[in-house]
Amino acid sequence: MNWNKRGRREGGYHHGNLKEALMQAALDLIAQKGPAGFTFAEAARSAGVSPAAPYRHFRDRDELLASVAQQGFEQFEARLTAAWDDGRPDTPTAFQRVGKAYLAFARQNPAFYSAMFESGLPLESNPALLVASERAFAIIRAASERLAAMAPPNVPRPPALMMALHIWSLSHGIASLFARGDAARRKLPMSAEDLLEAGVLIYLKGLGFPTDQRPAAAPPR
Repeated sequence: MNWNKRGRREGGYHHGNLKEALMQAALDLIAQKGPAGFTFAEAARSAGVSPAAPYRHFRDRDELLASVAQQGFEQFEARLTAAWDDGRPDTPTAFQRVGKAYLAFARQNPAFYSAMFESGLPLESNPALLVASERAFAIIRAASERLAAMAPPNVPRPPALMMALHIWSLSHGIASLFARGDAARRKLPMSAEDLLEAGVLIYLKGLGFPTDQRPAAAPPR
């Protein structure tokens, strides 16, 4: 009985956690070939198991890919939640941290990011994936609602949800074009973080937000 370089037993199933092994194999293949560039059989071979073994946990390749994407969104949500920190110490500062966390996740986890946003999986057919993606987006929406509360009275502005979608689109575009950890990303004369910060600042100023001010400190109790 032989072991390959990755510690897998050749010639038979020997994984203590087959599901996790298959998800890691899929993640490795996504990094190499993209989310559409591998087969179910390739994932099994990469995990060191028989072609029939993946069916113990996944209906097909799409279900495996959906599980990888769901795990990515769960990690993404955790990163955004930590960055937002319920808006402390103030909304603008926390909001900037969320933007930096968004770009950092895309840069540090390009395979997860591809699975999450480039797999083409229909969310309506994957309820758990839909929930995970909505929970991550809810962090951006919460931050946008806090920003909306800072707007001057009687100044027309989009609803907070639309603001969240606008800012998410900007963040996602910059992450996809400039912050991904792959060789195809375009070179920039500035960091992706600086580009996002400038873009959000221009957007909020156009809506009349007091972007150059910080909220007054709460009076002592």
